[in-house]
Amino acid sequence: MKYYLLSVMQPVGEPPAPEILAEIGKRLDVFHQELHEAGAWVFAGGLHGPESSTVLRPRDGDVLVTDGPYAEGKEMLGGICLIKAPDLDVALEWGRKAALATTLPIEVRPFMHEAEA
Repeated sequence: MKYYLLSVMQPVGEPPAPEILAEIGKRLDVFHQELHEAGAWVFAGGLHGPESSTVLRPRDGDVLVTDGPYAEGKEMLGGICLIKAPDLDVALEWGRKAALATTLPIEVRPFMHEAEA
């Protein structure tokens, strides 16, 4: 069994209206329930905006601490979902469901090592 990371790519800027967010939340609840029922659930969660980040950079044997995102961009990492799937095709199907639930692009990326079943 492999672990796959489903990354939610969210546009930078104002969030959708509350009623739209509520509908997305309902669809995510259904998606997460499907993951649980299939035994594919490991972890999922949203992230605060990139403005809340702190970046640690190694510099000359020390670490420089700065506020703000590592990189500026039109999209940010809005949340992650860690799943168990037997292969990439299954992970992509979960990613497809996540994209439909969130209405956002989803990046699917495998971890380097197999998971313990």
